[in-house]
Amino acid sequence: MLSKNQIKLIKSLGQKKGRQQNGLFIVEGIKGISEFLKSNYKLKNLYTTQSIFEAPEDLISEISEADLKKITALKNPNTALAIFEIPESISSQEKGLIVALDAVRDPGNLGTIIRLCDWYGVKNLVCSHNTVDCYNSKVVQATMGSLTRVNLQYVDLVNYLESCKTDTFGTFLEGENIYTASLPTEGIIILGNEANGISKAIEAKVDRKVTIPQFGVVKATESLNVANAAAILLSEFSRRTIEM
Repeated sequence: MLSKNQIKLIKSLGQKKGRQQNGLFIVEGIKGISEFLKSNYKLKNLYTTQSIFEAPEDLISEISEADLKKITALKNPNTALAIFEIPESISSQEKGLIVALDAVRDPGNLGTIIRLCDWYGVKNLVCSHNTVDCYNSKVVQATMGSLTRVNLQYVDLVNYLESCKTDTFGTFLEGENIYTASLPTEGIIILGNEANGISKAIEAKVDRKVTIPQFGVVKATESLNVANAAAILLSEFSRRTIEM
């Protein structure tokens, strides 16, 4: 049975403040937990209704489904909940493609972008300080384990871009057609806020503006979802490496 202190701690990790104070975050579900157990992330505690995980026995607690419902953030609890330690941030290397996010706020969007980076082999994802916390439970859930393979760093994005020597590409409604533009194999792809796009301060640091053209006849849609835009951009940049 879970103690009140255990439940209190786990509940506190649902908030960014609680995660920062304790240096811990939550992973739920068999697949997500299994991915993190195979990674360099350090397990703190694992609460499960089934004995199916390979982890130190002293860190595993078998609990009832009723107890799992008390601590889960999911409507339908999925077998287990694990607590991992938040690692120290590692500075990104200025090699290959890098994705930079300017105030992306939706957890689902960030989680999807992390998965896309993993899929396309992008090792480094750089986020402004006002981008959603990558250890938010909804973000972690959406990554399906990809967070273990993508190095994510929170920075002062203006200062970061100023210090980089590689070309920067910003997504705008007006710019070079992404399908016909000559694209390098290295660079920084900048994606902006869901409602406001790339901020003026970051726009000033963009070397090349690119756009995803709209093919619909009516053209009533104002913009693409940021995660959808990320998928198209990463696909186009990656395709160029095959054609070379």
